[in-house]
Amino acid sequence: AALGPMLREYIISEALYGLNIPTTRSLAVVKTGEDVIRENILKGAILTRVASSHIRVGTFQYITARQNKDELKILFDYTINRHYPNIKKSKHQAVDLLKVLMEKQINLVVNWMRVGFVHGVMNTDNMSISGEAIDFGPCAFMDNYDPQTVFSSIDQFGRYAYFNQPSITKWNLARLAECLIPLINENKDQAIEIATEIINTFEKNYEEKWSNMMRDKLGLFGEDPKDQVLILDLLTWMHQKKADYTNTFCFLMN
Repeated sequence: AALGPMLREYIISEALYGLNIPTTRSLAVVKTGEDVIRENILKGAILTRVASSHIRVGTFQYITARQNKDELKILFDYTINRHYPNIKKSKHQAVDLLKVLMEKQINLVVNWMRVGFVHGVMNTDNMSISGEAIDFGPCAFMDNYDPQTVFSSIDQFGRYAYFNQPSITKWNLARLAECLIPLINENKDQAIEIATEIINTFEKNYEEKWSNMMRDKLGLFGEDPKDQVLILDLLTWMHQKKADYTNTFCFLMN
């Protein structure tokens, strides 16, 4: 890619790591000596990324498109062995993989929301099976709080906006579920029913983890029915007043 975006990914992946967020990391950025043509001619570079693996939801989609169940099983077994050996003995490995990955992705996105991080391009090929942030697009940390914040010039409709990150995560997980249908149950209709039931638990799980994260940010102990109102009132005020997302919480600590 161009040198600038590669340096940005280096800096931001290290920032996420420092903020205790699951992420791939950057070992090095090396100039290629070649030009990259975007709107202008830019210096080219290569980023060497360190990841627990580079398997993505897109990898499963690629194999699924080949319509070869044996190849799908090879990728599936490799993924289990590499990332989730604890579910190897399960009688429902595909179901368990979907559940564990949903949990990991919810944790990841809640952490992004915690620090005001916008990934930029959350397509299925940029979602790692290990639950780590990977392949950052035109990413950044939000300054003034605006749930519709986007940083990608090509994202004209806010598909990957800050507030849309949870729903895009669910959409990506649904695409993974589609790939796993042949491994969930030999009866296709039953497999679809099982997968749909799992995917439909996303909102409740996300909402619970997001609410707990916001309580932590606000120093609220225990749970109170009024917490949600308090949190939403604060976010609405921040949006109206164009308050800085990070600094608002820093000021509240004092």
